[in-house]
Amino acid sequence: MGHEGYNMPTPTTPPSKVRRALRTLGNDIRDARKRRALSMETVANRAFTSRKTLQRIEEGDYGVSIGLYATVLNALGLLDGLAVLADPANDDIGMGLANANLPKRVRSKNCGPKKDGNETK
Repeated sequence: MGHEGYNMPTPTTPPSKVRRALRTLGNDIRDARKRRALSMETVANRAFTSRKTLQRIEEGDYGVSIGLYATVLNALGLLDGLAVLADPANDDIGMGLANANLPKRVRSKNCGPKKDGNETK
C-alpha cells in the first residue's frame, strides 16, 4: 500500500521530521556524555533511570517520555537549553502573527462617563 521504508505518522508513530529531530537530540546527548567522559552507567544513575533507557534516549527513541530526556539533560548540565526552546523570543512566526493581530487603536476602559452618568477621574 505505502512506499517501502516509509512509515505513515500515526498516534503512536510521529512524523519522520520528529523522529529525525529526536535522533539528532539523542546523538547530541551521547556526544555531550562522551565529552564529559561519563559512562552510561554514571549518567543513568544521575538521571534516576536505567542504562537501557539512557541507551534508548541516545538512539532518539520517541517512546521515551520528554521528562526522561529532560532528566538526562539535567544530569549533563544542559537543561537550560530545553527551557528556551519555545521561548517567545525564539518564536519568530508566533511573534509575527501576534504583531499582525495587534489592534489599530486601543481605548482606555476608564474614559468617558460611567453608566450612572458620573464622570471618571
